[in-house]
Amino acid sequence: MKRHVFTLIFLFVACFANAQSDSSANRKNTDEKKEDFRDDWADLRHYQARNESLGAPKVGDKRVIFLGSSIFERWSDMMPEFFENRNYINRGISGQISPQLLIRFRQDVIDLKPKAVIILAGSNDIAGSTGHVSNATIMNNIKSMSELARLHGIRVILCAYLPVYDYPWRKGLEPGEKIVSLNKEIQAYAKQEGFVLLDYFNPLVDERLGQKAELTLDGVHPNAAGYKIMAKVTEEAIKKALQESKMIRKIQVQGK
Repeated sequence: MKRHVFTLIFLFVACFANAQSDSSANRKNTDEKKEDFRDDWADLRHYQARNESLGAPKVGDKRVIFLGSSIFERWSDMMPEFFENRNYINRGISGQISPQLLIRFRQDVIDLKPKAVIILAGSNDIAGSTGHVSNATIMNNIKSMSELARLHGIRVILCAYLPVYDYPWRKGLEPGEKIVSLNKEIQAYAKQEGFVLLDYFNPLVDERLGQKAELTLDGVHPNAAGYKIMAKVTEEAIKKALQESKMIRKIQVQGK
């Protein structure tokens, strides 16, 4: 009888030890995954493989990078033909705020050696839950990206952000006037520095400082009709930026 009791106790202890070991292993794996995420807050892995396979631009290529969040990332899904047979490279990641774009700037812009970069930033900062984001914070990140681009001979195209009346996932923030205020600062900075301003606000705005109902999916993201309008003004801004870049090079050559 005692032998059976000891056997049962041994089996119970062994099973408990194995369970604890498995639980510890699972916690370790989970912690490692969390650690991976914390180490890559800006999600550099998102485009890392595609950047490596892209390679350097060919002679004469006029590569243009689209750097932003979901507005740009969704564009490739909603209107893929806009990026086909063009040297347009979409590097939007949904949900990103301006400091994440700044962290990604070297990998997803500078290292790809584009002729121009389109920077669309600010709305997710305004919609964020941190509560301390100001226009000054957003503008500091935009300025840092712009200065890095200029340092590497990349033409800068700054975007006046799309209008938003309300965020479906964070109602009541009243972002309309905040975006208007931010856009005024972006416009003033672009004028001061000689950057091209790409106005996504005025072609889409309605009387409430939101997006026109026929041009949006949810009041924040454009639908196909909205992207068609964006495509038109984007092409105009790119053309202007590349022409100015050509003129600057000509002046530099003549100056030598």
